[in-house]
Amino acid sequence: MQAMIRVSELRKKYGKLTAVDGISFEVLRGESFGLLGPNGAGKTTILNMLVGLLDPDGGSIEVNGVRDATRPRVKKKIGVAPQSLSLYDEMTAAENLSFFGSLYGLPRRKLKDRIDWALSLSGLVDRKTHRVKTFSGGMKRRLNLACALVHEPTLVLLDEPTVGVDPQSRNHIFESIEQLKNEGLTVIYTTHYMEEAQRLCDRIAIIDQGKVLALDTVEALIEQHGGHSRVEVKLASLPDDPSALPGELNGSVLSVETDRPLEIVAQLAESGLKFLTLKVDRVDLESVFLNLTGRRLRDQ
Repeated sequence: MQAMIRVSELRKKYGKLTAVDGISFEVLRGESFGLLGPNGAGKTTILNMLVGLLDPDGGSIEVNGVRDATRPRVKKKIGVAPQSLSLYDEMTAAENLSFFGSLYGLPRRKLKDRIDWALSLSGLVDRKTHRVKTFSGGMKRRLNLACALVHEPTLVLLDEPTVGVDPQSRNHIFESIEQLKNEGLTVIYTTHYMEEAQRLCDRIAIIDQGKVLALDTVEALIEQHGGHSRVEVKLASLPDDPSALPGELNGSVLSVETDRPLEIVAQLAESGLKFLTLKVDRVDLESVFLNLTGRRLRDQ
């Protein structure tokens, strides 16, 4: 599959602070690619360099084979939903969409069709003529995404698109992104929520302190860096021969580290043991980040 984006040895400093430190990756055409890392890891700086808002101090970027992403023919194919809302509060939802669509030179009839499409995608058809200042935070996030898509880009960059939204709007944004994936758009998605990356992204680059720590599919990252799942049961009573139990017994609590947690649970149940409590900690992307950095994403 052809690469839509090629990033090689990208570097950026702000004074003495190194925000991006020799990062390299490729994003394939039609792929949903995640940049997962804590706040301050360099994700937004990378996006700003991809679209030409910042000049890198070193390295190279190609977007669809072109080094300069600010060229009009390249910019027309890119949509950006920034973390800081890019909306006009005194304008209606439709007026915001019309304004951003007109920046890309859409003909009037095409623009009308795209506004209707964007309102439907964002679930804001009934708020079409309402001023944005009356919208909830979640509705603004949905409109922010719609404005990034109204000109029908082939590449969309989403920077923490669910920050500060309610669960309903968050799920709506997820479903919208999944629709975009099904339509073949190339998506770059930055987040510090591992469950979002795990649900939405085909491949993920785990980033910390301006470096790529690991890059692969979710399954491969978990297999390579996740460690073992953990089964923990509190026994109602100890068996006659506790030494025959798998794992480690501490009082009445049995802990087993395993790659097959469900098999362990089944074996323990079949042995006739009675459980007071049962807990299974499955390996996930946060486990990967913990193993790579020694701390959790939420510890940042």
